[in-house]
Amino acid sequence: FGSRVFGSGTVRAMSHRKFERPRHGSLGFLPRKRTKHHHGKIKSFPKDDQSKSPHLTAFMSYKAGMTHIVREVDRPGSKLNKKEIVEPVTILETPPMIVVGFVGYVETPRGLRALTSVWAGHLSEECKRRFYKSWQKSKQKAFTKYQKRWSEDSKEGTPMQAEVERAKKYCQVIRAICHTQVGKAKIGQKKAHIKEIQVNGGTTEAKVDFVMGLFEQEVKIDSCFSQDEMIDVIGTTKGKGFNGVVTRWGVTRLMRKTHRGLRKVACIGSWHPARVSFQVPRSGQRGYHHRTEINKKIYRVGKNLKDDPVNAKTENDLTEKPITPMGGFSHYGEVNEDWVMLKGTVMGPRKRVITLRKSLLPQVTRKALEKVTLKFIDTSSKFGHGRFQTSEEKAKFYGNVQKKAKTEAKEEA
Repeated sequence: FGSRVFGSGTVRAMSHRKFERPRHGSLGFLPRKRTKHHHGKIKSFPKDDQSKSPHLTAFMSYKAGMTHIVREVDRPGSKLNKKEIVEPVTILETPPMIVVGFVGYVETPRGLRALTSVWAGHLSEECKRRFYKSWQKSKQKAFTKYQKRWSEDSKEGTPMQAEVERAKKYCQVIRAICHTQVGKAKIGQKKAHIKEIQVNGGTTEAKVDFVMGLFEQEVKIDSCFSQDEMIDVIGTTKGKGFNGVVTRWGVTRLMRKTHRGLRKVACIGSWHPARVSFQVPRSGQRGYHHRTEINKKIYRVGKNLKDDPVNAKTENDLTEKPITPMGGFSHYGEVNEDWVMLKGTVMGPRKRVITLRKSLLPQVTRKALEKVTLKFIDTSSKFGHGRFQTSEEKAKFYGNVQKKAKTEAKEEA
């Protein structure tokens, strides 16, 4: 049945329209709803290696925008080797973080259990704001009693001695409580973002001493990450609102004359079981999802404008210019603090907080180990067709034309 006999005696099965049809959209990202972890939850930290010295394993940053760079590829055997390529890069502003406490965890058969926490004696206003819904309406009394206890203890000896000793004696995992200096990144926000960041390396005593030494101190990005390192970025994607099945899941549109619309799923399931199964594409929220993207290469760790006012200069391009493009990063502004340049894109809109984490895997690929030397960083305007790299270059090109036009207009007036 369904086959034909040809002259030579061969039997060939009749063909049909489809042999396979992979499903539309991945089920690995369910449920597709708005995340609760708006500023990126670090779900796992790198494996601890006690032979290394204590160090932080993550850092918080703010997305400023994108630009492009030119570099020479160093990949022997590749067709691109010794050739110049243009690559898109993302700039993340990373003002120094402040360490304000630590949490000690005990390993149990059911995972980690928080045993004790110690906070610093003084918390900044932007950190305290995070503990309130409305700072202005509140009495702003957070941590006043703790602060008093801390100052009394420090007169007698080491503050919070009992809790520190408990952590050193019983805990296996130490995580530093850090907050961003959100006022330094001009994103129009006063509440700091607070996160627990694991300390790896050394014994538990060394970890606790390391964190205690950092209390109320600034931690800079270059103490955490370096150039050519492969890292992971954690954040929330751009929100797109409520979308239908064609956009949200990529299902095929129905035929032109379909009754009651064509951007639909034709059949959402059989009569029985009398339910719609979760695998069936449905309309709903798209974007604003929590995502972790691994293996992003750091192309440059830049210093702030005060320390290095020409931080976008390279060996080949000696133009003295900062990383901020002409007219500022669109919808962000100027980057005045430390910054990190990552290859490619990063999830989320500008101004969103992005968490950078050390890689969980040993990086052994040739791309991961490649040394990057930038030849040129583009700082032309990102609003329209950027033509000039600096305002000096623009003034040089136009000469006194603009000034003449202004003076003429004044004279006419």
